[in-house]
Amino acid sequence: MTTETTNLFLGTGRRKRASARVRLFANGSGKITINGKTIEDYLPGENIVRAAEAPLHTVNKKSEFDAIVSVQGGGPHGQATAIALGIARALEKFDGELRGDLKRAGHLMRDPRRRERKKAGQPGARKRFQFSKR
Repeated sequence: MTTETTNLFLGTGRRKRASARVRLFANGSGKITINGKTIEDYLPGENIVRAAEAPLHTVNKKSEFDAIVSVQGGGPHGQATAIALGIARALEKFDGELRGDLKRAGHLMRDPRRRERKKAGQPGARKRFQFSKR
């Protein structure tokens, strides 16, 4: 069975330690489910919910798709950004014509920034112990 006949489109998004697998269903009603909960119940705050739904709003197709998302790792903002990238990649598979709009809005770019590791002999990644001259 091909994805064209089932109207299922897959996308993977990552950000920091968060990883999201998105299953996007065409001919949907705009419902987004994350780890078995609605998006409003799973993500705290309106801004974070809006960040996760941003690719759908960019192409004006919020009410045309249903999404089932499995996300793990990271915090709320990293998870929301990973979900947005996964949705954008799935939308691109749905219709290649959407790539230009998604790319211009910056939804297809993975944020490469990661947490910097703690170094030996100091309390944090960049913080140093207090220096005493005498």
